[in-house]
Parts: sequence; C-alpha cells; structure tokens
Amino acid sequence: MQNSETTASLNSHDRIVRVTAHLLANGGLESVSTRAVAEAAGVQVPIIYRLFGDMRGLLNAVVSHGFEVYLESKRERLAQHDPVEEIRHGWDMHVEFGLLNPALYRLMYGEPQPSKEVPAALKALAILRERVTQIAATGRLLVDVESAAQMLHAACRGVTFSLLEIDSAVRDLTLSTRVREAILTAITRPAEANTLDATQNAPSQLISTAVALKALLPNAHSLTSGERALLSEWLDRLSLSR
Repeated sequence: MQNSETTASLNSHDRIVRVTAHLLANGGLESVSTRAVAEAAGVQVPIIYRLFGDMRGLLNAVVSHGFEVYLESKRERLAQHDPVEEIRHGWDMHVEFGLLNPALYRLMYGEPQPSKEVPAALKALAILRERVTQIAATGRLLVDVESAAQMLHAACRGVTFSLLEIDSAVRDLTLSTRVREAILTAITRPAEANTLDATQNAPSQLISTAVALKALLPNAHSLTSGERALLSEWLDRLSLSR
C-alpha cells in the first residue's frame, strides 16, 4: 500500500512539474498559479502544497528539472581535455540555455536573493567553480579562483540577459563570443606561456603559481589543518598582489 502511495506521489510530482514547465514556456510566469497548475495537472490544489511546500518550491523544481534535462542533452560537449575549453563550452551552453528557455532563465537569475537562490543556479555556479579550479591547478589562472568564477558568472549572465532583450531576428550572437574571450584573456594566460621562467613576466608567474598551489592545497595531506590554513592565507595574499 505504501509503495503504491509513493508511486502515485512521484507520478503527481512529475506531472505537476511538466505541466508547470509547459505553462511557463507558453505564457510566462504570469500564467502560472496554483489554480491553473492544479487544473492542468488534474490534481487538487492542496497536493501542490503537500509536494512542493509553496509556489516558490514548485518553480524551483521546474527550473532544476529543466536545467538537468538540458545539461544531460549536452553532456558530450562537457568532455574537454583543456579546462579553458571547458569554460568556453560551458559559457556557450549557459547562453544557449537562456535563449532557449527565457522564462526558466529569468527564474534562475532574474531576481537574485542570497537567501532564496534557485538550486539549479547554485549547481551551475558549483560546476563553474570546479572548472576554474582545474585551470588554476595547471598554473594558467591569473587571479584567484573565486574572483575568476564571479567574473565569468557575472559576465555570462549579463550577456544572456542582453541578448534576451534583443529580437531573435536581429540578435548578434558574436557579442557572447567577444565578451567571453575578453574575460578569458583577463583571467588566464595561453597554454604555450605556461612555463615557470621567472625572467618572463615574473609578477604574473608569481600570481598564477600562488593560485595553482591554492587549488592543489586540499591534497597536501602531510600538512596539519592549521598549516594548510596559514599557507592558504599566504597564497591568497600573493594571488591578490597585482
């Protein structure tokens, strides 16, 4: 009996999420209400509150589902050997997701509230930080990981919203490419310049080496937690010495 009730709840949950996504895509946020969702899904309004807590919980579930489906459909594009290329592909996928799913994108990033961030947006930022950390570990990052991630995140969102404001018939997607490359030029150095020759651009070498060591510090198991904390502080000071 309990298994059948659980299955019924899961079926209702998935159906409500799909119906809400359909309403959102076709009519925007103003078309989504508990009454409209309940009628379209063939359920009672209290079921929505029981499964999702409130409308914000339902919308978060819809955004997370849409983002997961999109990521899964593009999973092969994520497999790059060069972490900087992974950033490029991730940037392009982010912009593409926003342009294909404007209503979902606005829910993710349109009204940021630190205490109520959408889980899908947090996951996307975590993926970005992971990729930036991989760049840092190669010695190619010219700023600290958090600064680089925030710069990329802010610029990519800004580009996406700017493109959404332009009619698709006249939208110039090269704007995204130009901004992307400008940011990458500011925070990374080319792979061919990745040598530790102190006579060649020594300040940048010092900063990128400090950033690389900071990225690898969690693997320094021979150090105590106190030693790692102290070294981390020193590396932070070096990475911000520019």
